[in-house]
Amino acid sequence: MVQNPENEIKKGTTTVGLTCKDGVVLATEQRATMGTLIAHKSTQKLFGVADNIGLTIAGGVGDAQALTRYITAEAALYSLKRNGVNMSVKAAATLTANILSGRGYYPYWVQLILGGVDNEGAHVYSLDMAGGSIEDLYTATGSGSPYAFGVLEDHYRPGMTLKDTVDLAITAISMAMRRDAASGNGILVATVTPEKGFQEMKKEDIDKRINILKVE
Repeated sequence: MVQNPENEIKKGTTTVGLTCKDGVVLATEQRATMGTLIAHKSTQKLFGVADNIGLTIAGGVGDAQALTRYITAEAALYSLKRNGVNMSVKAAATLTANILSGRGYYPYWVQLILGGVDNEGAHVYSLDMAGGSIEDLYTATGSGSPYAFGVLEDHYRPGMTLKDTVDLAITAISMAMRRDAASGNGILVATVTPEKGFQEMKKEDIDKRINILKVE
Protein backbone atom coordinates (compact mmCIF):
# COMPACT_ATOMS: atom_id res chain seq x y z
CA MET A 1 0.00 0.00 0.00
CA VAL A 2 1.10 3.59 -0.57
CA GLN A 3 1.03 6.13 2.23
CA ASN A 4 0.60 9.14 -0.09
CA PRO A 5 -1.61 8.37 -3.12
CA GLU A 6 -1.26 11.85 -4.67
CA ASN A 7 0.25 11.50 -8.15
CA GLU A 8 0.66 7.80 -7.44
CA ILE A 9 -1.77 5.34 -8.98
CA LYS A 10 0.28 2.17 -8.69
CA LYS A 11 -0.86 0.08 -5.76
CA GLY A 12 2.17 -1.30 -3.91
CA THR A 13 0.85 -4.42 -2.29
CA THR A 14 -0.29 -7.99 -2.95
CA THR A 15 -3.66 -9.43 -1.95
CA VAL A 16 -5.55 -12.50 -3.16
CA GLY A 17 -9.07 -13.88 -2.82
CA LEU A 18 -10.13 -17.42 -3.72
CA THR A 19 -13.35 -19.40 -3.59
CA CYS A 20 -13.36 -23.08 -2.66
CA LYS A 21 -15.92 -25.76 -1.90
CA ASP A 22 -15.93 -24.84 1.80
CA GLY A 23 -16.02 -21.04 1.49
CA VAL A 24 -13.56 -18.24 0.72
CA VAL A 25 -9.89 -17.58 1.51
CA LEU A 26 -8.44 -14.06 1.62
CA ALA A 27 -4.73 -13.29 2.07
CA THR A 28 -2.38 -10.30 2.01
CA GLU A 29 1.18 -9.34 2.86
CA GLN A 30 1.89 -6.56 5.37
CA ARG A 31 4.23 -3.94 3.86
CA ALA A 32 3.28 -0.29 3.36
CA THR A 33 5.52 1.90 1.22
CA MET A 34 6.15 5.60 0.52
CA GLY A 35 7.92 5.47 -2.82
CA THR A 36 11.03 3.40 -2.19
CA LEU A 37 10.73 3.75 1.60
CA ILE A 38 9.20 0.93 3.63
CA ALA A 39 6.88 3.01 5.82
CA HIS A 40 5.32 0.20 7.89
CA LYS A 41 6.06 -3.51 8.30
CA SER A 42 2.84 -4.69 9.96
CA THR A 43 0.07 -3.04 7.97
CA GLN A 44 -3.43 -4.48 8.35
CA LYS A 45 -4.81 -5.05 4.86
CA LEU A 46 -7.38 -7.70 5.75
CA PHE A 47 -10.68 -6.94 7.48
CA GLY A 48 -13.93 -8.62 8.43
CA VAL A 49 -16.73 -6.25 7.42
CA ALA A 50 -19.57 -8.60 8.47
CA ASP A 51 -19.95 -12.06 9.97
CA ASN A 52 -20.02 -13.52 6.46
CA ILE A 53 -17.83 -11.09 4.49
CA GLY A 54 -14.16 -10.12 4.42
CA LEU A 55 -12.21 -7.47 2.53
CA THR A 56 -8.63 -6.95 1.37
CA ILE A 57 -7.32 -3.47 0.57
CA ALA A 58 -4.68 -2.06 -1.77
CA GLY A 59 -3.93 1.57 -2.62
CA GLY A 60 -3.94 4.68 -0.45
CA VAL A 61 -3.98 3.80 3.25
CA GLY A 62 -6.31 6.61 4.35
CA ASP A 63 -8.83 6.00 1.58
CA ALA A 64 -8.80 2.25 2.14
CA GLN A 65 -9.31 2.56 5.90
CA ALA A 66 -12.12 5.11 5.53
CA LEU A 67 -13.88 2.98 2.94
CA THR A 68 -13.56 -0.13 5.13
CA ARG A 69 -15.20 1.69 8.04
CA TYR A 70 -17.97 2.89 5.72
CA ILE A 71 -18.76 -0.59 4.39
CA THR A 72 -18.58 -2.18 7.85
CA ALA A 73 -21.07 0.33 9.23
CA GLU A 74 -23.47 -0.17 6.31
CA ALA A 75 -23.32 -3.97 6.71
CA ALA A 76 -24.05 -3.65 10.44
CA LEU A 77 -27.01 -1.35 9.81
CA TYR A 78 -28.39 -3.77 7.22
CA SER A 79 -28.18 -6.63 9.72
CA LEU A 80 -29.93 -4.57 12.40
CA LYS A 81 -32.75 -3.62 10.03
CA ARG A 82 -33.17 -7.23 8.90
CA ASN A 83 -33.24 -8.75 12.40
CA GLY A 84 -29.78 -10.25 12.25
CA VAL A 85 -29.82 -11.34 8.60
CA ASN A 86 -26.46 -10.67 6.95
CA MET A 87 -26.11 -8.73 3.73
CA SER A 88 -25.45 -10.93 0.69
CA VAL A 89 -21.98 -10.78 -0.83
CA LYS A 90 -23.37 -9.43 -4.11
CA ALA A 91 -25.23 -6.67 -2.28
CA ALA A 92 -22.08 -5.70 -0.36
CA ALA A 93 -20.06 -5.63 -3.60
CA THR A 94 -22.72 -3.52 -5.35
CA LEU A 95 -22.89 -1.10 -2.41
CA THR A 96 -19.11 -0.73 -2.41
CA ALA A 97 -19.04 -0.21 -6.18
CA ASN A 98 -21.70 2.50 -5.87
CA ILE A 99 -19.67 4.28 -3.18
CA LEU A 100 -16.54 4.12 -5.34
CA SER A 101 -18.26 5.38 -8.50
CA GLY A 102 -19.96 8.23 -6.61
CA ARG A 103 -16.74 10.06 -5.70
CA GLY A 104 -16.43 11.75 -9.12
CA TYR A 105 -13.19 13.71 -9.57
CA TYR A 106 -11.91 12.74 -6.11
CA PRO A 107 -12.01 8.95 -6.11
CA TYR A 108 -10.95 6.54 -3.43
CA TRP A 109 -7.45 5.45 -4.54
CA VAL A 110 -8.06 1.79 -3.83
CA GLN A 111 -8.36 -1.65 -5.31
CA LEU A 112 -10.34 -4.11 -3.22
CA ILE A 113 -11.19 -7.79 -3.01
CA LEU A 114 -14.49 -8.51 -1.29
CA GLY A 115 -15.28 -12.13 -0.52
CA GLY A 116 -17.71 -14.11 1.56
CA VAL A 117 -20.49 -16.65 1.80
CA ASP A 118 -24.28 -16.38 1.71
CA ASN A 119 -27.32 -18.46 0.76
CA GLU A 120 -26.07 -18.67 -2.83
CA GLY A 121 -22.61 -19.98 -1.96
CA ALA A 122 -19.08 -18.56 -1.91
CA HIS A 123 -18.21 -15.40 -3.85
CA VAL A 124 -15.16 -13.23 -4.57
CA TYR A 125 -15.42 -9.78 -6.19
CA SER A 126 -12.67 -7.52 -7.50
CA LEU A 127 -13.52 -3.81 -7.13
CA ASP A 128 -11.62 -0.97 -8.79
CA MET A 129 -11.42 2.74 -7.93
CA ALA A 130 -13.89 3.67 -10.69
CA GLY A 131 -16.60 1.42 -9.25
CA GLY A 132 -16.12 -1.63 -11.43
CA SER A 133 -17.24 -4.86 -9.74
CA ILE A 134 -16.30 -8.25 -11.22
CA GLU A 135 -17.03 -11.63 -9.67
CA ASP A 136 -14.55 -14.44 -10.26
CA LEU A 137 -13.42 -17.75 -8.78
CA TYR A 138 -10.16 -16.12 -7.70
CA THR A 139 -8.38 -12.81 -8.15
CA ALA A 140 -5.37 -10.75 -7.01
CA THR A 141 -4.63 -7.05 -6.57
CA GLY A 142 -1.67 -4.71 -6.25
CA SER A 143 1.82 -4.42 -7.68
CA GLY A 144 2.60 -8.05 -6.81
CA SER A 145 -0.53 -9.39 -8.49
CA PRO A 146 1.21 -10.55 -11.72
CA TYR A 147 3.35 -12.94 -9.66
CA ALA A 148 0.39 -14.07 -7.58
CA PHE A 149 -1.71 -14.64 -10.70
CA GLY A 150 1.08 -16.80 -12.15
CA VAL A 151 0.75 -19.16 -9.18
CA LEU A 152 -3.05 -19.09 -9.12
CA GLU A 153 -3.44 -19.71 -12.86
CA ASP A 154 -1.20 -22.76 -12.63
CA HIS A 155 -2.51 -24.34 -9.45
CA TYR A 156 -6.08 -23.22 -8.75
CA ARG A 157 -8.81 -25.81 -9.30
CA PRO A 158 -12.54 -25.33 -8.64
CA GLY A 159 -13.79 -27.36 -5.69
CA MET A 160 -10.54 -27.32 -3.72
CA THR A 161 -10.71 -27.94 0.02
CA LEU A 162 -10.33 -25.06 2.45
CA LYS A 163 -6.92 -26.33 3.61
CA ASP A 164 -5.57 -26.64 0.08
CA THR A 165 -6.91 -23.20 -0.80
CA VAL A 166 -5.23 -21.66 2.24
CA ASP A 167 -1.95 -23.27 1.16
CA LEU A 168 -2.36 -21.92 -2.37
CA ALA A 169 -3.10 -18.40 -1.10
CA ILE A 170 0.01 -18.49 1.12
CA THR A 171 2.11 -19.73 -1.81
CA ALA A 172 0.80 -17.00 -4.13
CA ILE A 173 1.55 -14.23 -1.62
CA SER A 174 4.98 -15.71 -0.85
CA MET A 175 5.98 -15.83 -4.53
CA ALA A 176 4.90 -12.19 -4.97
CA MET A 177 6.96 -11.17 -1.93
CA ARG A 178 10.06 -12.71 -3.53
CA ARG A 179 9.91 -10.48 -6.62
CA ASP A 180 7.83 -7.41 -5.76
CA ALA A 181 9.73 -4.87 -3.66
CA ALA A 182 6.50 -3.26 -2.40
CA SER A 183 5.29 -6.56 -0.89
CA GLY A 184 6.69 -8.24 2.21
CA ASN A 185 7.00 -8.38 6.00
CA GLY A 186 4.61 -11.22 6.74
CA ILE A 187 1.36 -12.78 5.59
CA LEU A 188 -2.21 -12.42 6.82
CA VAL A 189 -4.85 -15.05 6.00
CA ALA A 190 -8.56 -15.24 6.75
CA THR A 191 -11.24 -17.79 5.89
CA VAL A 192 -14.98 -17.26 5.51
CA THR A 193 -17.18 -20.34 5.87
CA PRO A 194 -20.91 -20.93 6.44
CA GLU A 195 -20.20 -22.63 9.77
CA LYS A 196 -17.71 -20.20 11.34
CA GLY A 197 -18.06 -17.00 9.32
CA PHE A 198 -15.05 -14.68 9.01
CA GLN A 199 -12.00 -15.96 10.90
CA GLU A 200 -8.48 -14.57 10.72
CA MET A 201 -5.79 -17.24 11.08
CA LYS A 202 -3.31 -17.01 13.95
CA LYS A 203 0.24 -16.07 13.02
CA GLU A 204 1.66 -19.31 14.41
CA ASP A 205 -0.72 -21.36 12.24
CA ILE A 206 0.31 -19.40 9.14
CA ASP A 207 3.99 -19.85 10.02
CA LYS A 208 3.45 -23.62 10.34
CA ARG A 209 1.93 -23.78 6.87
CA ILE A 210 4.79 -21.67 5.45
CA ASN A 211 7.35 -24.07 6.97
CA ILE A 212 5.54 -27.13 5.61
CA LEU A 213 5.17 -25.58 2.15
CA LYS A 214 8.80 -24.31 2.18
CA VAL A 215 7.85 -21.11 0.38
CA GLU A 216 9.48 -18.50 2.62
